[in-house]
Amino acid sequence: MSKIRRVGVLTGGGDCPGLNAVIRAVTKSLILENNIEVMGIEDGFQGLIENRIRPLSFDDVSGILQIGGTILGTSNKANPVNQPVLVNGKLEYHDLSKQTIANFKKRKMDALVCIGGDGTMAISKELIDRGIPIVGVPKTIDNDIYGTDYTFGHDTAVTIAAEALDRIHTTAQSHHRVMLVETMGRYAGWLTLRAGLASGADLILLPELDYDLDVICDFISKRGKKGRRFSIIAVSEGAKEQGGERVVRRIVEDSPEKIRLGGIAIKLGNDIEDRTGLVTRATVLGHLQRGGSPTPFDRVLATRFGVRAADLAAAGQFNDMVALQGDSIITVPIAEVGGKTRIIPVDEPLLDVAEAVGSSLGVVR
Repeated sequence: MSKIRRVGVLTGGGDCPGLNAVIRAVTKSLILENNIEVMGIEDGFQGLIENRIRPLSFDDVSGILQIGGTILGTSNKANPVNQPVLVNGKLEYHDLSKQTIANFKKRKMDALVCIGGDGTMAISKELIDRGIPIVGVPKTIDNDIYGTDYTFGHDTAVTIAAEALDRIHTTAQSHHRVMLVETMGRYAGWLTLRAGLASGADLILLPELDYDLDVICDFISKRGKKGRRFSIIAVSEGAKEQGGERVVRRIVEDSPEKIRLGGIAIKLGNDIEDRTGLVTRATVLGHLQRGGSPTPFDRVLATRFGVRAADLAAAGQFNDMVALQGDSIITVPIAEVGGKTRIIPVDEPLLDVAEAVGSSLGVVR
């Protein structure tokens, strides 16, 4: 008989399609396969800090597979070991881990399933070190978590970005313009690369390859001489010019991810227009990429992750994150995941594929 009687589940960091699919899979699997109670923690680690925790029944998680976002809510600022707190109008950081652990014990939970990105895994590692057993589940539209080939949410975001690029195509062609579409991804270009490939973007600009403005303008000019009087550019929010700086939209002091990137499409569009005289237009997709119903691929991957996480929790196998490598669900120590970023390597085959079909990466490789 398993000694595990009650497991908590939370979603940390930014939302993304597929979170509800994991919550559903974890809850239903624990109840059906192991007769284990499940507790839903509201708003990520904030709910654990504030003891906002409620039971999740089989019926509570029925009918949510196809729904985006998270029924539990989330927070990308909460951190039990370094929690931002306003004291007399001044921002301070307090270690609230003792309070967090007390709430964990008060609710008689035996383990947590923490669903989130690298920040969530870094916090999970801190709580593991303080005695809370945890199983991690990787999520992010950016696909930048170390140890897993794919995160759920990524496929949906690629689909949304590719559709946006497809729709921009007709306007660019009709008006003979250079159209730029800025995607998310932070410092990893997986989302931009896959969306650019899927939509046949003429240029695909990534954080891993600093672009050369001369190469970009020369490429666009050559297209014009061949009668192609428009160009589509897929550009990651983390892309930057050689010798330049990343474009920062704002600084959020009370967030673990203080630097918020954004605006490179507008800057680059202006640079291209100044250099070539061609009319440019920029579209920043922003949070559109994180919303809506998950694709079937993400629903299946999220369900596989959730069931494996439930199996690990029920068996008392903690402190690992489930991951996809090839077509197999494996485990990776959470201690090896937090704080690392999985970027596109220089030998990534998709880079060669892009160039092979005529897309420019904005740089001479």
